[in-house]
Amino acid sequence: MKRVLLGLAVAAMLVAPLPAAAEVKTINVPLGAGGFGFLPLHMMRTHGLVEKHAKAAGIELSVNWANIGGPAAMNDALLSGSAHFISAGPPAFITLWDRTRGNIGVKGAAAISSMPMFLNTNAKHIQSLEDFGPNDKMAVTSVKVSIPSIIMQMYAKSKGYSDVFRFDPLTVSMSHPDAVAALLSEGSGIVAHYASSPFHEIEIKNENIRTIQNSDDVMGGSTTFTMVSTTTKFYEENPTVYRVFVNALKEAQEMIKSDPEGAVEVLVASMGGKSPLSNEELLQILKRPSTKYTTVPENVLKYAHFMHEIGSISNKPESLGELFFEEDVVKGGN
Repeated sequence: MKRVLLGLAVAAMLVAPLPAAAEVKTINVPLGAGGFGFLPLHMMRTHGLVEKHAKAAGIELSVNWANIGGPAAMNDALLSGSAHFISAGPPAFITLWDRTRGNIGVKGAAAISSMPMFLNTNAKHIQSLEDFGPNDKMAVTSVKVSIPSIIMQMYAKSKGYSDVFRFDPLTVSMSHPDAVAALLSEGSGIVAHYASSPFHEIEIKNENIRTIQNSDDVMGGSTTFTMVSTTTKFYEENPTVYRVFVNALKEAQEMIKSDPEGAVEVLVASMGGKSPLSNEELLQILKRPSTKYTTVPENVLKYAHFMHEIGSISNKPESLGELFFEEDVVKGGN
């Protein structure tokens, strides 16, 4: 009888559902390359929004915010497991999505911002991309996977060039602050910088610097500039934490819209407490129609289809649902 009872107990243990694994209590999130595109992340940190939404969801959650920026560094952080969420431009995300299909399955959680980037130069002989010589170097946040790299490939294709990668050898990976310093100095070897705000506005205050291209013109309209992504494994194992983070992002975006003056103060603090631009100048950038904060992706599929067409990625997504987790925050995107 004892053996029978023991056998029944063991059988019951085998068929009983295993308890759900506990969700993480700390998440690691890099803050990005800086500027207006990553402002919501700084709002989340400054105002403790992740912790606020975690408390509302009945969980304890803390955030390690890391000063890591640049698409390549972001991708490496997620692949190594040292980051749970990363933010970057669509091209870097799409590259990672393509590489991780069938394994860790990186997908988008939400868009962060939409805004243009600007190609600025201090070289008098450069009026367009065609005027760059082999020794004219351009600073971008990351060679090949940054927004500017794909934008220039699109431009090359629109001009009928057989080699869409013809402008890639001109690019040098450099952070935005370092690129600003290089462009404003003489003899640095950097004659151009594909800049986001407010670095663009800092540069063009110099009378020797002018803009020769912007990304929205090449893309044909408003386009996602920064977005956040994570792995399918994290999404499935941490559903509450995932939604806490996305809800905190949404609140940060709404706070920027409702209190732009306060958002500017957070931006300046993220730049070390000082900026070459006044708070009023920064506020005007924030209030431009082209500066948008939304979780809804814009033109991300256009990037993906182009990158597949030129062979930069192997897989072609047919819908936004292949690129993003299907949550309400991304509905209506493209």
